[in-house]
Amino acid sequence: MATIKEVARRAGVSVGTVSNVMAGLPSVAPELRARVEQAMADMQYEPSLVARSLKLKRTRNLAMVISDITNPFFPLMVRGAEDEAARQGYMLSIFNTDDDLDREKQICSSLSARGLDGLLLVPSLERGDTSHVEKLRSRGMQVVCLDRPLDELPIDSVLVDNAAGVASCVMHLASQGARRIGYLGGQPRFRISAARREGFERGMAAAGLPLLPELLWEGDFRLESGWLVAREALGKSLLDAVFVANIPMVLGWLRAMREKGWETPRDLLLATFDHLVILDSFRPRLTAVCQPSYEIGRQGVQLLLERIAQPDSPPRTVRLSTELRIGETSLRAN
Repeated sequence: MATIKEVARRAGVSVGTVSNVMAGLPSVAPELRARVEQAMADMQYEPSLVARSLKLKRTRNLAMVISDITNPFFPLMVRGAEDEAARQGYMLSIFNTDDDLDREKQICSSLSARGLDGLLLVPSLERGDTSHVEKLRSRGMQVVCLDRPLDELPIDSVLVDNAAGVASCVMHLASQGARRIGYLGGQPRFRISAARREGFERGMAAAGLPLLPELLWEGDFRLESGWLVAREALGKSLLDAVFVANIPMVLGWLRAMREKGWETPRDLLLATFDHLVILDSFRPRLTAVCQPSYEIGRQGVQLLLERIAQPDSPPRTVRLSTELRIGETSLRAN
C-alpha cells in the first residue's frame, strides 16, 4: 500500500501539501490540489481516517439540521451539502427539528457530545434563545446558518435574497394586467416571512398598485393552511392574481381551487416562491421564484470548511440570487 511520502513524491509536492489537501484546506493552489488528487487516485492511496483525526483533531464528520424534512425545498439543499461534503472527504448526518426550537436545542445538545467538526443549521422559525448554538461554538464546533440567519450572533450564513425575488414576480403579475393581487405569507414575526412580505409590498409599489388589506392572508408555510385560507378567500374576494409564499401552501391553494371549480390562469393568475422540478411535468406550469437550493447546501459546506480551517476569520454572509421562472399560471390568454 502506498504511503503519504510516496504520494508526495509522485505529485512533486511536500508531504505537508498532501496533508493539507486531505484536510480540505483552502490554502492549497488548485493546480497542486489536482496533482495530489491525481497521484492519490493513480496509487489507490487510502489515508487512515483514524490517524488523520488524531493528528488534526478532526473527525471528518459534519451534521446538518434542517427545519422541516417534509418541505420539498430542503431535499435538494441536503443533496448539495452531501455532494460537497463527500467531495471534500467528509461524512454528513441529517437531523430534522420540525421547526420546533425545543427539538433544535435537544439535537444540538446531543451533537455537542459527538465530536463533530461542524454544523450546518437551518434555524427553526421560532427564534429567541440561541444559547444552544453559543454552547456548541464555545466547545469548538463551527456553525454555518443556511436560508435563515441568526441575527443575534456573528455567524457565517448562506442566504437568499427573498425580497428581490418576490418583488420581481409581483411586477410580472402586474404586467399581465392584474390589479387586485392577493398575498398569502407566513407569520410576520418570522424573518423569512417578513422578507417575502417586504418583497410583495415593494413589487406592488413599483407597479403603482395599492395594498388591499382584504387580500392579505397569513398561513404557516404548510399545505393545510394554504387550503384553509384559499377555501375562504376564493368564496369572498375579487382577485385578479395571488402570490403564495411557498410550495406547500400553493399546493393547498390549488387544491381549494380545484374543489371550487376554479382554473388557473383562466380564473386567477397564480405564482409562488420556490420550485419543484416534478411540477414542470404538469400543465399549466406553475410560475415560481426559484431558489438555488442545491447551491445553498453546497456553498454552506464550503463556508463551513473554510471556517474550520480559519476559525478566527471575520464572519461572512453569502447571499444568492433567485430566478423567476414564468409558467402558464401567470400568463393571460391571448
